[in-house]
Amino acid sequence: MKIKKWLSVATIATVAGLTLAACGNSDKKADNTTTVKIATVNRSGSEEARWDKVQELVEKDGIKLEFTEFTDYSQPNKATADGEVDLNAFQHYNFLNNWNKENGKDLVAIADTYISPIRLYSGKNGEENKYTKVEEIPDKGEIAIPNDATNESRALYLLQSAGLIKLDVSGTELATIANIKENPKNLKITELDASQTARSLTSVDAAVVNNTFVTEAKLDYKKALFKEQADENSKQWYNIIVAKKDWESSPKADAIKKIIAAYHTDEVKKVIEETSDGLDQPVW
Repeated sequence: MKIKKWLSVATIATVAGLTLAACGNSDKKADNTTTVKIATVNRSGSEEARWDKVQELVEKDGIKLEFTEFTDYSQPNKATADGEVDLNAFQHYNFLNNWNKENGKDLVAIADTYISPIRLYSGKNGEENKYTKVEEIPDKGEIAIPNDATNESRALYLLQSAGLIKLDVSGTELATIANIKENPKNLKITELDASQTARSLTSVDAAVVNNTFVTEAKLDYKKALFKEQADENSKQWYNIIVAKKDWESSPKADAIKKIIAAYHTDEVKKVIEETSDGLDQPVW
């Protein structure tokens, strides 16, 4: 009896072991998922919507997106370089190039995504715009631009694209007021803190206002005099997806390529345009 009982228990244990093994194999097969970790910084509702669409598109390929949210702009690139995440999506070319230079790293842009164009807004008489088009800005008119190095450069290239000035540097270099080589209207370019250019609209003829302050100032971006163009002079401001230099040799390379392909679809383009209310412009 004792022997039979022992055999019975052993048989049960064997069957249980086989069952567990079968379950384990089943889980492995069912969980044939590639998780790609992406670092971001304070994603907006619009950014969440576009990444939700990307997730929807790659789900059939067994790809899962896992996001790590940072509040400090210095951290996502470090996390990518250290291998804590596979990709990051929060910066433009200019920021990446400066970060690589300052930190001795070689992270690379693997996909263009969108640009958030800055705009030139008309000065105001009370609540009314002084002008409806760039050509109406008068000779010796005054234009306010942000005074920090990055946004000043971007504003000057914007004024060049609008036909108001010409610079002696290209779009890959930071421009300053000293780089204005032609100013046919003898415009006065006034440098202000980025938070103050919108507030200056009642006392200047026009101002370049960062998107950060457009809503706060209750400006209608659709009535802007001129919008930053997606071209060689603005490419350094294109937002990008970033990875380690050797990402194509990673086991996740195929999954990453499918993520890029999904992002670069009309479906995601539509989400960007609708959820950002036109403030973001796809550039792929």
